[in-house]
This record gives sequence, structure tokens and C-alpha cells, in this order.
Amino acid sequence: MNDELKKQIDAKQGVAGFIKVTDNPVDGLSDQQKVALNRKANMLFNEGKYDMAERIFITTGYSDGLTRVGDVYAGKNEYMKALRLYLLAHNKRKSDPLIEKFSGLISLMLE
Repeated sequence: MNDELKKQIDAKQGVAGFIKVTDNPVDGLSDQQKVALNRKANMLFNEGKYDMAERIFITTGYSDGLTRVGDVYAGKNEYMKALRLYLLAHNKRKSDPLIEKFSGLISLMLE
């Protein structure tokens, strides 16, 4: 990965905040670059390097990859991380049940 692309990826990561980091892939990436990066991220994912794959999927805006990494986090009971990725992927089928779960928990805490 070239230095300029690495800088763009790092800049897009930003400060994590509560849920969302970014909703837009890096501008200026050609379709060929996105395909190459997504292939690399899929290889990293298959090697169990989920954090590295996640960073690339966020950069390219690849929703299927974001959902798969979110599923890994959900499987590890890391629901906030999973929710963040599901929201970035615009995957309401996966995010809505987690939002309901968190809403119920917060309601219980407020009672």
C-alpha cells in the first residue's frame, strides 16, 4: 500500500466517537483501486486480521465487508463495535436488533 493511500486511510479513521467514524469512502479511489483494496481486505479477513480488514473496508465503503467484520465482533459479544460497522454498512437488518437491545438496557438503567 503506498504512503499517500495509507495517509488517506489514517485520516478517514479519525477519532472514533460514540458510534460512527465515517460514512463516506475515500474520494479519488478508482474502481480498480477499490477492487484491489477489497481483495486485500478479504485476504486479511480470512487470515483473522479483522482490524486491518475493517480499516480498508471503511476506506472503500464496502458494505458486505463491514457487515462481515461486524458479525465477528457480534460473535465476540462486542456489540458496540458491531453496531458501528452495521451502521456504516447501512445494514438495518443487523443494526436494528442491536439498537433495540441497547434501548431496552438503557430503559432498565433509567428505571
